[in-house]
Amino acid sequence: MADPIKRITLGSGKVRYRFVVDVGRDENGRRKQLTVTKDSKKEAQEEYARIVNQRATGSFVAPNKITVAELLAMWLAKKARDLEVTTIQGYRNALVHVDEYLGHIRIQELTEDEVDSMVAWLLVAARRRGGKVGTGIRPSTAQGVLSRLKEALGWAVVRKYVHANVAQYVQIPRKAWKEDRRTNQRAKPWNVVEVKDFLLGIRDDRLFAPLILSLMGLRPAEVAGLRWEDIDLDGGTLDIANTRTMIGNAEVVEKDTKTEAGERVLPLPEPVRQALLAFKALQEIEQMSMGSFYVPSGYMFVDHIGEPLTTRHLREHAYAAMARLELRKVRLYDARHSCLTFLAVNGVPDVILAAWAGHVSAEFTKRVYVHPSPDDLRVASDQLTVLLGFGDEVAA
Repeated sequence: MADPIKRITLGSGKVRYRFVVDVGRDENGRRKQLTVTKDSKKEAQEEYARIVNQRATGSFVAPNKITVAELLAMWLAKKARDLEVTTIQGYRNALVHVDEYLGHIRIQELTEDEVDSMVAWLLVAARRRGGKVGTGIRPSTAQGVLSRLKEALGWAVVRKYVHANVAQYVQIPRKAWKEDRRTNQRAKPWNVVEVKDFLLGIRDDRLFAPLILSLMGLRPAEVAGLRWEDIDLDGGTLDIANTRTMIGNAEVVEKDTKTEAGERVLPLPEPVRQALLAFKALQEIEQMSMGSFYVPSGYMFVDHIGEPLTTRHLREHAYAAMARLELRKVRLYDARHSCLTFLAVNGVPDVILAAWAGHVSAEFTKRVYVHPSPDDLRVASDQLTVLLGFGDEVAA
């Protein structure tokens, strides 16, 4: 077999050693070759042996000049074929930070230290909006950025653009999480008394029905996407199969439910059924009074001329009602937390709780959405009184 390593003499008179080796085929099936030049024959022989061995074991990665920014663009284009437009927009927003800090670096030269450095920068200087520019973003946001980068680099490993995912073991420091919990305590969802005060205060509100749907655990996008054809007022059921969400509080996106588990049929509590009956009757009156100016869209959540309303309208209307009633302001989405917490502490089985929420995992539902209050914990205290009491007089 002929020696694959050739001795060459450069124009300067310097002697080098060069070989050409097959390294696979491109996406069109054409043979790809790699040319390697070394200063000594020994170096060339060692490199040739390494490449041949890695080709045989399937671990060979050909040199390339792909930058982090170019990799992210390719990965996002691939993900866009599988993900909803709202999700891919979230990915793009997260990766803006990666592109800014690491985008110029070639992926085969990227190091774990550089990813660690990016994380530190995210936490102290990456903020663009929603606060003082040039300060850090919260650890939860930084975690999303890091997760997207890890996924993109994992794809690069599969595509054999890099040998390893250098971000794999990078983490958000525990100290940052602890500090964030101390300084950014999240408002607790409403308790039972606050929910009842809100319901009492909005019972004459035109949008009472959409708001009570939020309080029975529907996502805002599910409320906005409901059509009257999805609601069986006689049978008392609600078919959740369509959502209307927003990108950047500006563009409305209509789509099916977030997950397969999100597509569900819920029985209507009687107060909710009555509220929907009243809202449907009101819309029929509004349509008759507006005549040809009315826009019959088929959606449940519409204004007085039939135009579909959005999740933004729902949130802003709810916040205005909270202010008017002098109630503690919470996110409208947290009404979902209040509902699921109430169901959980009142004995609804985990599997039913998850199905009601539209989740695949009951563990996820309880970990993220169930927040027992001190009053809820009193049940445990009462039981412990029986266990820990000494004699009838204590138990009494």
